Amino acid sequence: MNNTKRISIFCGHYGSGKTNIAVNYALSLKEQGIPVRIADLDIVNPYFRTKDSADELEAAGIPLISPTFANTNVDLPALPQELYSLVQQTHTHAVMDVGGDDRGAYALGRYAPYIREENNFDLFCVVNFYRPLTTTPEEVMEVMAEIEAAAHLPFTAIINNSNLGEATTLEDVLATNEKCEALSRMTGLPIAATCLRADLIPAGDEQKYMALTLQKKYF
Repeated sequence: MNNTKRISIFCGHYGSGKTNIAVNYALSLKEQGIPVRIADLDIVNPYFRTKDSADELEAAGIPLISPTFANTNVDLPALPQELYSLVQQTHTHAVMDVGGDDRGAYALGRYAPYIREENNFDLFCVVNFYRPLTTTPEEVMEVMAEIEAAAHLPFTAIINNSNLGEATTLEDVLATNEKCEALSRMTGLPIAATCLRADLIPAGDEQKYMALTLQKKYF
């Protein structure tokens, strides 16, 4: 885990898979002995959120901060005051799962002054090129610009999480490499990771695909 920043923020368009990545990233940090807390800033999508992994996170000893009414039949755009401690107290690593698109990123914007002041953060753009409205690098750049404007923070890296759910094949993932590399060139941002389910890796090729999945500067 090279170049790990204290605050790791995961943003992206709806269905990009940022919540799964945020949860697994927090679990990975904890496994390495790094104290970590995770925050659910998703005030847009009540169906797929970090709160769904509350039991797993609690079992791992990872504190979860989430909206008061998460996973109830009341869905209000309200965030707990405890979130300020996440960005103001620097003794633990902070992982933040931000709701889809610019509407969700507005929630992040209120904490931007503290994040910029510390200047020890990564804002990852999680991309699924198989989702509507993010099928090309140009479409992704439009989404990125909207999120940056709402969050008042710049993206620092890209995560290629292109997938078709349970139907995903190795070829599906590899087929998006060129698009992600083009996005990297167009934005000037590094590709932090290409996500690939372990069961899709051919036996004996683990090292080959580890080089693909874990890029040089980040994960």
